[in-house]
Amino acid sequence: MSKESQKKSSNPASYGAIDGNRLATAAKKATKKTAKPAVTKAAKTTSAKTATSKAATTKTGAAKAGPRTPATTGTGLAEGVKAPAFKLPRDGGGTVSLADYGGQKLVLFFYPKANTPGCTKEAIDFTRLSKDFAAAGAAVLGVSADSVKAQDNFRDKHDLAVPLISDETHEMLEAYGAWGEKSLYGRKFLGIIRSTVLIGADGRVAKVWRNVKVDGHADAVLAAARAL
Repeated sequence: MSKESQKKSSNPASYGAIDGNRLATAAKKATKKTAKPAVTKAAKTTSAKTATSKAATTKTGAAKAGPRTPATTGTGLAEGVKAPAFKLPRDGGGTVSLADYGGQKLVLFFYPKANTPGCTKEAIDFTRLSKDFAAAGAAVLGVSADSVKAQDNFRDKHDLAVPLISDETHEMLEAYGAWGEKSLYGRKFLGIIRSTVLIGADGRVAKVWRNVKVDGHADAVLAAARAL
């Protein structure tokens, strides 16, 4: 045996260092083997809980949401619903309200502007048939956003026999779906959509006409009022 080998063999500190290194390495390996399954198990448990929680949340959310309601058509009013209440000034002074016509049929014709050709013809047609509407148990009201003064002028100029309501705030017009987007020569703007609403004696909307064509319209409304 060489002198160097004899020194290593006879040095207890050398054995201690080697054994210490071996023990430390073995301990690290043992720790890795023991810790790895524990971490994996914990991760799986956490993942499972998270998945369960998400599923429960989704299920609860679906239950709360319920079936979706179809969107409204944008007309602002549907046949069969209760007619929106109103109380507004009229030509000649005073006010007119829906309650004034309780228990009888009511025709509301919405026109864009007093003294314009189409609106004038429509108002004259309803005036011409006013007695026939009365015989059918129906009252007739014209509605626009014109001022009371403009309505007075409109009435006097054309000898109109139907009350004319002034809705300058558009509140009634919007409630009855007669205010919305219009188009003229490619230009879009908000305004009154020529419309007519027939309300039954029960206070519910019986029929709605949108984007009315004036010719023959008053006669068609009278026929509907008679049939109601």
